[in-house]
Amino acid sequence: MICAVACHAGTALAQSLPTATQPLRVLAFAGATVTHTGLDSGENAGVTAGVDLSVPSYHGLYPSIEVRGTFPFEKGSVDSQKNVLGGLKLALHRGRLLPYANLLLGRGEITYPGNGHRVPGTAVFYTKSSSIVISPGVGLDLDLRDQLAFKIDLQLQHYATKVTASGHIYAEAVTAGLVYRFDFNHHWH
Repeated sequence: MICAVACHAGTALAQSLPTATQPLRVLAFAGATVTHTGLDSGENAGVTAGVDLSVPSYHGLYPSIEVRGTFPFEKGSVDSQKNVLGGLKLALHRGRLLPYANLLLGRGEITYPGNGHRVPGTAVFYTKSSSIVISPGVGLDLDLRDQLAFKIDLQLQHYATKVTASGHIYAEAVTAGLVYRFDFNHHWH
């Protein structure tokens, strides 16, 4: 008897609770990337892929944590740059448009083909270097369907390297691709 009352009370309580909300949202994205490497006239073509974990909106702003990686498949004749970055993203939802800005930090690697790239004023050549990468960026997601969007993204990337007189390279990476938003509250009818 007590068990039956407890089961009935639990069912009644469950029916009176509001439907599930999705406080955390996950999206994945991938796209083709062209990178102007910032060293001589270096240019790479590659792929960028990543994930975002969004928290609930705050005053119409949508904050999230983003992790992404860029890997060149056309490495160019000057240098090739690959990186893995993570950081904060802040978006604003306007109808079908979702403009955003992000600030990412991570590790990057630059490979210099052939005999390498000469350090200015020395006889030293580098064939590879790694660096902390600081990458502020902006982008726009355009909703195509509930869970699918088109993405255009621009990242400005700062690498430290000894192969330039200043010790720095400023790359520009432009990505166009698709975004998929996972819906963990989808109910089949």
